[in-house]
Amino acid sequence: MEFLAPFIEVYTLDNLKFLLEGFGVTLKVAAISIVLSFIIGSLIGTLRYARIPVVSKLLALIVETIRNLPLLLIIFFTYFALPEIGIEMEITSAAIAALTVFESAMISEIIRSGLNSIEKGQMEAGRASGLNYIQTLRYIILPQALRRMVPPLVSQFISLLKDTSLAVVIALPDLLHNGQIIYAQKGSYVIPVFVMVALMYFIVNYTLSLVARRLELKRT
Repeated sequence: MEFLAPFIEVYTLDNLKFLLEGFGVTLKVAAISIVLSFIIGSLIGTLRYARIPVVSKLLALIVETIRNLPLLLIIFFTYFALPEIGIEMEITSAAIAALTVFESAMISEIIRSGLNSIEKGQMEAGRASGLNYIQTLRYIILPQALRRMVPPLVSQFISLLKDTSLAVVIALPDLLHNGQIIYAQKGSYVIPVFVMVALMYFIVNYTLSLVARRLELKRT
């Protein structure tokens, strides 16, 4: 019973509610970042696939630069550096912006790789049937590529959800931030708090991973 005492003391209704409020912020930031990064990443990936002179090379340079930077650095830059040039954002917006920039680069590579995985003959067949480039891409290439992209996209979304915890450095009131507040108030009860925080992350991420596996099995 002595082992359970810290858990019983920490897992009060108020503390659990406080953790859930933080988890709500985590899910909100993750959901908005997923939607925005998917839209932007899809656009960038498609433009790179199209190999438009200058544009494709410029986008490749931007994507490779972002992919090789630590996400933590991008979060710091968004929240602390941008205000120096007149771009100020509150904490949640800064976290969403940083995550969107970083994840857009990652997703663009998934999109580009998925499009490149489709046999070149598909594009040629579409053009030969009277469709223009955009129509062929939209009606023939993309539908096939998207089925192949779903598992890696879901995996990337799982990574994004976990990466939201890094925004604790700018005091985003998310799950990890609220967990830190609870154990700071309770003194030495770090383990019970982190067990609950880990459990909340695990439930959502494991559910998403099961979805990714199921989609992968359907594709094969």
